[in-house]
Amino acid sequence: MAIRGPRLEFSVGAFLLLALASLLVLAVASTNQRWELGSSGYELKARFTQIGQLRKQAPVKIGGVTVGQVAQIELDPTKFDSIVTLTLDGKFKDLPADTSAGIFTSGLLGESYIGLQPGGDPDVLKSGDEIVFTQPAVDLLQLVGKYMFSGPGNAGGADSHEGNGAQAPAKEPQP
Repeated sequence: MAIRGPRLEFSVGAFLLLALASLLVLAVASTNQRWELGSSGYELKARFTQIGQLRKQAPVKIGGVTVGQVAQIELDPTKFDSIVTLTLDGKFKDLPADTSAGIFTSGLLGESYIGLQPGGDPDVLKSGDEIVFTQPAVDLLQLVGKYMFSGPGNAGGADSHEGNGAQAPAKEPQP
């Protein structure tokens, strides 16, 4: 005979609600999302020739501190450059007009992010403006490939030294 009653049903319902709320908090925390409903932010655009592994929602940092995220990545159909839309927190709305942007990687194989370097211009960037000074991503695999497979006479080439690396003895001048 099973015991049923309002207290047992209430306890089971409360436990289930608590479990669902915990799962929701865990899901939001694991994706680095914030509860920013109605937050005041603004958008800037930056044009890059190479974005590497940059993805949407990648962080935007100034001095290592996250100040926004990548909102959108598009391809310019005429110049074939990548146009990256950044959403920055409204607290940082006074970025100088000569601010530069670069794509960097956290660690050797970590996530890509955009690093901003504020300049000294008294004019500020407004919502919708484009960051003019940009530095594209460095493709590490391409650099390693160039170094490893460069031809003779180049630094790091496989045929840059003959034999086992021993050099012929130098001739001494005759008196």
